Amino acid sequence: MPTKCRHRLAPALAAFALLATGCTDDPVPPASGDPDGTSLVLAVADEPVELNPLDGYAEHGAAKIFEGLVEHDADATLRPALAAELPESSPDGRTWTVRLRPDVTFTDGTTLESRDVVATYRAMLDPARRSPARQRFAMLESVSAQDPSTVEFTLTAPYAPFPDLLVLGILPSESASGSDAEPVGTGPYRLTEWRHGSRMVLEANKDYWDGPPAITKVTVQFIPDDEVRAERLRDGKLDGAALPPALAAKFDNVDGLRVVSHSAADVRAVVLPTDHPVTGDPAVRLALNHAMDRERMVADVLAGQGSVAYTPMPGVLAEFVEPEATYDYDVTRALDQLESSGWTTGADGVRAKGRTAAEFTLRHLSGDTVASGLAEAFATNARSIGIQVDVEAVSASGLTGPVIVGFGNPFDPDLALYQVLRSGRAPLGGYANETVDSALDTGRSATDPAERATAYRRLQRAYVSAPGLVVLVAPNHTYVMRESWDGYEPVVDGRGPSMSWGAWWNLEKWTPR
Repeated sequence: MPTKCRHRLAPALAAFALLATGCTDDPVPPASGDPDGTSLVLAVADEPVELNPLDGYAEHGAAKIFEGLVEHDADATLRPALAAELPESSPDGRTWTVRLRPDVTFTDGTTLESRDVVATYRAMLDPARRSPARQRFAMLESVSAQDPSTVEFTLTAPYAPFPDLLVLGILPSESASGSDAEPVGTGPYRLTEWRHGSRMVLEANKDYWDGPPAITKVTVQFIPDDEVRAERLRDGKLDGAALPPALAAKFDNVDGLRVVSHSAADVRAVVLPTDHPVTGDPAVRLALNHAMDRERMVADVLAGQGSVAYTPMPGVLAEFVEPEATYDYDVTRALDQLESSGWTTGADGVRAKGRTAAEFTLRHLSGDTVASGLAEAFATNARSIGIQVDVEAVSASGLTGPVIVGFGNPFDPDLALYQVLRSGRAPLGGYANETVDSALDTGRSATDPAERATAYRRLQRAYVSAPGLVVLVAPNHTYVMRESWDGYEPVVDGRGPSMSWGAWWNLEKWTPR
């Protein structure tokens, strides 16, 4: 086979220098310096707050250290993990029975039993524990051990996506109610080092029930700044990283690297607080939605890697999407909406209603180039209809008021939307809509797929007539990785790239080339 001529990664060069050379067959050495490829170095933007499933770690599963009763496959279907088979439901949908896989041990040497599952779920449900996972399990009434290898879950009402929640990582019963210094799980890796704010090192669990991983050491670096992650890739200091599409595109045709793109349930939107004198006006929210040039945002900010979005429903959940729930890009309509609602143009070109000027500050997370680009594009479109928007980059603690956010879940609409839109559940921006609430409740309680799909489509039609956000785009997640291993499989990503789900979801199955 002829050798492809491509730009070769040059680790010795300065940060932003790429060497355009002739062809080469020499493999690029891993960033770890390990010649046999059993170690690799990855980088992600977000560092976990805690390595504990009860504290919200790895909500989609694939936790590397921990495992749930089930896990999602590449096509988003469920398969058994610690369960011997998929959960069984009672005829009324209120009881789920799970039988455990035999001969599974934790990294502390103890054997997995039903008491560990019960202790984990009871700790999660304990109000005193204040587990972030608890809100996802509002329908779970109780969990009990039927025998050492059988667990029964009882729900307050039927809940169609309940099995998807059983990816929650299981802890030993002895540590489920507390916080161990070293995380103990059943997963393919164990934690050996964690330098907070810098990196984490995982080593293979040699006693893993499904066979020890071929990649025996994984170093995960936490680098919030997109440009810095790209720089370290250029310097050959990383074997893989999640990058925004525009930055990832710069690595096309670099020898020894590949750029991959994942569709994602990652809806990016502007929160418009209802208690703000400008964004609380329904006419302003509707006008801003019509003023957004979403197609251009996809082209310019996402480098074509993504899709336009109009409602909080992730487009990857295609069977639930209402295709008519959209907004035309129509500046004239937006201007008419503002004029008819009393927002008139002042001498400075900024609209006002009485003594209230149509102006606000839009904040985004510092170092997030996608959020920055979307914020600037939003501000430009808003100014075209006389609404002055200033953009400010802030730390996570400064994300208050109108902000750029991302949300979504790739497995079920309820997991994506209930917390975002349901009034009485601290929805984004204080949004309230009775029709939307009713549809959310039906989608949560119904078990018939057609009834659920109808409810969620009704939700989207109601939403676009009275929006609470300005939903902009759904970016693809792009990754750059070294071509030194086999086993990579694409998946539909969640809200954002992480060290668990995403390109590295099945890292324990990768093998050196």
